[in-house]
Amino acid sequence: MAQYFSVHAQNPQPRLIQQTVDILKGGGVIVYPTDSCYALGCHIGDKEAAMRLLSVRGLDTGHDLTLVCRDLSELGRYAQVDNAQFRLLKAHTPGPYTFILRGTREVPRRLLHKKHDTIGLRVPAHPLVQALLAGLGEPILSSTLLLYGEDVPLTEPWEIRERLEHQVDLVIDGGACGLTPTTVVDLTTDTPAVVRYGKGEASAFEA
Repeated sequence: MAQYFSVHAQNPQPRLIQQTVDILKGGGVIVYPTDSCYALGCHIGDKEAAMRLLSVRGLDTGHDLTLVCRDLSELGRYAQVDNAQFRLLKAHTPGPYTFILRGTREVPRRLLHKKHDTIGLRVPAHPLVQALLAGLGEPILSSTLLLYGEDVPLTEPWEIRERLEHQVDLVIDGGACGLTPTTVVDLTTDTPAVVRYGKGEASAFEA
């Protein structure tokens, strides 16, 4: 049965953040709030945890997951970023965006897109997530908490706990989140392309 932490969204309790870090490092799958909606997360290097995460969502192993990073410096370890891409990233992070970029050797091969060697990355503007990433010292492998066959993500912590208490190791109650996922932008070509319109303003990426 999943543990359940009530964590202050703006001033997260260090003890609970450390316990969450320990769960992630121990192979756990967690539910946590972001600046867009609730998400599932696990350790970047844990293949079994990633498989469990996909299973919760009812997805196959070919589905692309996202690396949630603390800042642009950390993002740059896992993605190839040129000057033009950096300017766009700097102007829109932290925030509710997921950027598709070519991965570096720091990204496990199994996480890269099989044809294009790309990976989704984001830097969320959420104090709880920032505290968690600081404690972990590396990105969280993540996916929106949108269950198979449903149109909108789960947003109420009590409902998440009720529905997933036997499938995840921890539910973090950080208050209600929104229902709109991130805007997804492909930065791998000369002209940025909006792949999915979401919470983030997309006009800067449109021709």
